[in-house]
Amino acid sequence: MITIDKAPVPAPRDAGSAGGPLLEVRDLHVEFATRDGVAKAVNGVNYTVSAGETLAVLGESGSGKSVTAQAIMGILDMPPGRIPKGEILFHGQDMLKMGAEERRQIRGRKIAMIFQDALSSLNPVLSVGYQLGEMFRVHLGLSKKEAKARSIELMDRVKIPAAAARVNDYPHQFSGGMRQRIMIAMALALEPDLIIADEPTTALDVTVQAQVMDLLAELQREYNMGLILITHDLGVVADVADKIAVMYAGRIVETAPVHELYKRPAHPYTRGLLDSIPRLDQKGQELYAIKGLPPNLLRIPTGCAFNPRCPKAQDVCRTDVPPLLQVTEQDGTELPGRGSACHFWKETLHG
Repeated sequence: MITIDKAPVPAPRDAGSAGGPLLEVRDLHVEFATRDGVAKAVNGVNYTVSAGETLAVLGESGSGKSVTAQAIMGILDMPPGRIPKGEILFHGQDMLKMGAEERRQIRGRKIAMIFQDALSSLNPVLSVGYQLGEMFRVHLGLSKKEAKARSIELMDRVKIPAAAARVNDYPHQFSGGMRQRIMIAMALALEPDLIIADEPTTALDVTVQAQVMDLLAELQREYNMGLILITHDLGVVADVADKIAVMYAGRIVETAPVHELYKRPAHPYTRGLLDSIPRLDQKGQELYAIKGLPPNLLRIPTGCAFNPRCPKAQDVCRTDVPPLLQVTEQDGTELPGRGSACHFWKETLHG
């Protein structure tokens, strides 16, 4: 379930009870102090993730996707970062009110993260087996021998060939796809309830991308984990996500079940992202691109942040911030899980 406002409605307070979501982000704001002013990176994000569910968070670079994930993990640099408002509920408990040690016990053990650049995320002077084993030594108190055995099991589980022979190899001795599998193994080590995958297929070729995404989906089904998949590539999520949240300038501008969003987007920004995907039936034609650039987070435009780039923008778009509203059919029938933060979503959806 993604929170959608008919007018803004607070989420129920019993989240985390039986049948409730694993994670619920409520009205989250994140900002950074800079020499030139305050950069508002996240501006009132709301979403939920349940066990066995995949939420894909889409948007261009700078839209706030990764900053939201870092806030959830508790790995923001503060200062200059600051969370002035919001809640991050995990099993119903607000992690923003927890102490550092309590957050550390959740991080890695209950919520794990797969970072986008495996080569820079792995320590180049330590073997992959040592780095994998550290999870077991620190969190479970296993001996070095036991941790190494568990590391080999994990490498086998993520389909790294000859795991026993390669456990003492260093990151630079693996291909990009194999390094990303090692990052997935590290995230899975303690069988967390939730994994956040931040651009897990960046810089990988198309075939390896598909292999990594298939592996993630397979492991998610096996462990019944919640998964937040952060990406700018709509092609990556089509076959693995259950629902999508589209972000722009730190806000969620559209939510939808994955196939519904591909069929009928309800926000001009989402429409632009979909139109930017190369198509086989348009061979030789010029690729579509959304005009302009994402806004400077120090000076987000008034009204709808997308209005300077939007082909449907009118005067109201330059003065009033559109709330995330329930999307309906033309006869008024509500479309489950669908929301759009656009004054003219009806024209986009039904036009």
